[in-house]
Amino acid sequence: MTTTQASPRPEDIRADRTRPFTGEEFLASLRDDREVYIYGDRVKDVTTHPAFRNAAASIAKLYDALHDPASKDDLCWATDTGNGGYTHKFFRFAKSADDLRQQRDAIAGWSGLSYGWMGRTPDYKAAFGSALGVVPDFYGDFADNARTWYKRIQEAGLYLNHAIVNPPIDRDKPVDQVRDVYISVDRETDAGIYVSGAKVVATNSALTHYNFVGQGSAQVLGDNTDFALMFIASMNTPGMKLICRPSYELAAGLGGAPFDYPLSSRFDENDAILILDNAFIPWENVLIYRDFARCKMWFQKGGFGRLFPMQGCTRLAVKLDFICGLLVKALTCCGTMDFRGVQASVGEVIAWRNTFWALTDAMVGNPENWENGAITPNSSALQAYRVLAPQAYPEIKKIIEQVVASGLIYLPSGVRDLKNPMLNRYLEQYVRGSGGMSHTERVKILKLLWDAIGSEFGGRHELYEINYAGSQDEIRMQCLRHAQGTGTLAKMTAMVDRCMADYDENGWLVDHLHGPEDINALDRIRQ
Repeated sequence: MTTTQASPRPEDIRADRTRPFTGEEFLASLRDDREVYIYGDRVKDVTTHPAFRNAAASIAKLYDALHDPASKDDLCWATDTGNGGYTHKFFRFAKSADDLRQQRDAIAGWSGLSYGWMGRTPDYKAAFGSALGVVPDFYGDFADNARTWYKRIQEAGLYLNHAIVNPPIDRDKPVDQVRDVYISVDRETDAGIYVSGAKVVATNSALTHYNFVGQGSAQVLGDNTDFALMFIASMNTPGMKLICRPSYELAAGLGGAPFDYPLSSRFDENDAILILDNAFIPWENVLIYRDFARCKMWFQKGGFGRLFPMQGCTRLAVKLDFICGLLVKALTCCGTMDFRGVQASVGEVIAWRNTFWALTDAMVGNPENWENGAITPNSSALQAYRVLAPQAYPEIKKIIEQVVASGLIYLPSGVRDLKNPMLNRYLEQYVRGSGGMSHTERVKILKLLWDAIGSEFGGRHELYEINYAGSQDEIRMQCLRHAQGTGTLAKMTAMVDRCMADYDENGWLVDHLHGPEDINALDRIRQ
């Protein structure tokens, strides 16, 4: 029988309750008997398993940066919860444009530690935590839960992720006929609720403390209130299971070395199917229960959608800094950087990079008022980022493939070839770089670029960036609805109306313009 006893809180492992986790404490907090499965086996310890250990260590490095004197002031603020502590700046909601700018820079500082290649770091879901502090009343009877979670997430720098997409199964059927798949309420008790079902794609949840289970912006709920719920679940909740996709980190170790897969081997955020099998959720972890209206309005009113795009856009901008630098190095070692067409292509990639940094400047430089003294990044800039990013990334990848061309595959199989003295003599001669660059340096650069865009890790990143913000149609429709709701579209159409009011079928209706009667050739011919 499933117990209703609450699991130990991950944040309680901290030696000092007035600060976030250290890296060591973060790793210790993951050793909590969570059920993570990969390749048919249960993972005993995600911090030591070769499918997850380097990704876990990379996240631990982020936590250590919150305490490092060289980076702490750039990354951290005092908390606003009254505990006298400090936290990462994005874990506390902003009240001024300068606050937003500091948050953007703190996000960039953390992202730089993974060169932009880890997207679901703790600051991603910090957007959700901050929103809980701004609009707790949105959650109605569970408003106090929202206030408590704002405090908990902020003070410990808790690592949350979410799973908000229903598995793409039986979409031709009404929701009630897919009850065996979608997460719904099994039964209710005085202590909490029992839930069962699945969500996708729980990115990097194997390494998080908690998972927010809710509904995406385009979910179909039907009319059965068993599905109308949102809650937070500890990753070691009895009955919760993660079934992971293949590990690129493990594959990199099995068939190569860091020299061959420098990104795959440490920054793989494993995606997983999240399953809840009669899992107990205490009432204090519930945010929405049997409430269709709030579920349907959560993305618009819950606040997460107002904040996460700034983290996403900043992270992408950091990633494009890295990609631009790597592209130039790759073209330099191939000897084609001085070609006119190649330079034009590099300029196009840099223009995309500039676009996303400029959007973050617009987000923080022209903020909008929210509730309870909070402000949000500029919503028009957020919408532009969400639409443009899925277009930009495949285009950038295509440019790299076109201009670097065979340089991406004109490579030895791996570092072991360089360590074979006989092979290395040939590689030194036939695979050397341009401009006096050694073959080792050339291979190192191009292996890094291949891992970025050509490996399985690289392919997953393209898919990730294309679908990061959700349904392609939905994000464009949200951009339209935003323009309609703010009155921006009305101003655009009004401008057209003003233009059309300047003339009719008989000519100009304004005094400052001249009609063509004295010069029109067709009128003269008719005469």
